[in-house]
Amino acid sequence: MASGGYGYYRGTIFMAMFVGYTLYYFNRKTFSFVMPSIMQEIKLDKDDLGTITSSQSLAYAISKFISGVLSDQISGRWLFSIGLCMVGGINIIFSWSSTVAVFSALWFLNGLAQGLGWPPCGRVLRKWFEPSQFGTWWSILSCSMNLAGSSGPIIATVLAQTYSWRAMLSVSGMTCVAFSFVCLLLIKNEPKDVGLSNIETTAKKQKGGSSSDESTFSEFLLSPYLWVLSVTYMVAFGVKTVYTDWGQLFLIQDKGQSALTGSSFMSALEIGGLLGSLASGVLSDRAVAKQGMKIYGNPRHFVLIWMMAGMCVSMYLFRVTVTPESSQVWILTLGAAFGFSCYGPVGLFGLIASESAPSNFCGTSHAIAALMANVGGFLSGLPFSTIAKHHGWATAFWVAEIVCVSVTVMFFLLRNMRTKMGHVSKKDD
Repeated sequence: MASGGYGYYRGTIFMAMFVGYTLYYFNRKTFSFVMPSIMQEIKLDKDDLGTITSSQSLAYAISKFISGVLSDQISGRWLFSIGLCMVGGINIIFSWSSTVAVFSALWFLNGLAQGLGWPPCGRVLRKWFEPSQFGTWWSILSCSMNLAGSSGPIIATVLAQTYSWRAMLSVSGMTCVAFSFVCLLLIKNEPKDVGLSNIETTAKKQKGGSSSDESTFSEFLLSPYLWVLSVTYMVAFGVKTVYTDWGQLFLIQDKGQSALTGSSFMSALEIGGLLGSLASGVLSDRAVAKQGMKIYGNPRHFVLIWMMAGMCVSMYLFRVTVTPESSQVWILTLGAAFGFSCYGPVGLFGLIASESAPSNFCGTSHAIAALMANVGGFLSGLPFSTIAKHHGWATAFWVAEIVCVSVTVMFFLLRNMRTKMGHVSKKDD
């Protein structure tokens, strides 16, 4: 009976979060998806575009940090549902607007609402799934972003060309609002809310170990690994955002490719990202099962470093080899390769931040890492577009490439540092 209960609730809760976060991500990127259509109607230069995208990234960084801390304290179910409803409403209002100032203000608010989405997901997953399954289910849930990102450009472009970009945003926003109420009904914070035993409590009893691995906030905050992980996450996420926000325009404006090729590149990137997210979770879970969690080093580092190396190689090939005469197959192959190699690390950084932290700060740990990641997202907006404006797209993408290579080398050299955050007993150390 209990097993059936766990299976039913796990399936229902996971599907609600998966569909809900797909809508979150689609409505985070709607402006990027229909950017060419908006530019045909409203005159926007690179600075305007950078201002709008950076306003969202800045707000998202702030909100995701606050939400991560709050997810340790209050209902993830309510945080997730309220945020989704707000995202939908803001997209509807955005469809009524026409000025850069209003676009930026609304996209800032969208960023605030977007930050309420992922931290509750991580918290709920940790409560409902075994530690040995955590990476796999985390990666599958991460695929909701790839699903939205791969289908989004095509769906948005078709709807914008058939009807208008305003109609597309309105329909998308209304779908979010409606599904937020479904999430409120289906998501449960933890097994004890429906009369089942909590997973973490059961696991600790079976192991016969200590009931707590808690640390003080200062012990947790002074962990060097937290900051190494966060800085690397900042660069990886920033580079990923550069390609998802600007890759389409780079292909059209600098490489002489068509709008269809640009949107197809984005879809290929997200499809590759979906496969990369799944692969990173499954392969790193196998590494954990084989080697076990350690105080020094982390079994997931091997997958992480190889994928970051793949990011660097695919970035170089994309910048150097694509020309107006390049075949679409080659462009889509590069998009899929970059997506595969960047989405895996982006998912793993958040997972590692959560599982390496003391149990009383897992949400806060993810929040700090995510805050740094979204600083990278902010830098990929206006600062990046400013470099592109003054020095060209090729130079801007070269800068992103150099930063990514440098941080990948740094993380490789520090891969065997102490990874357990917070207090560690002398016996365990």
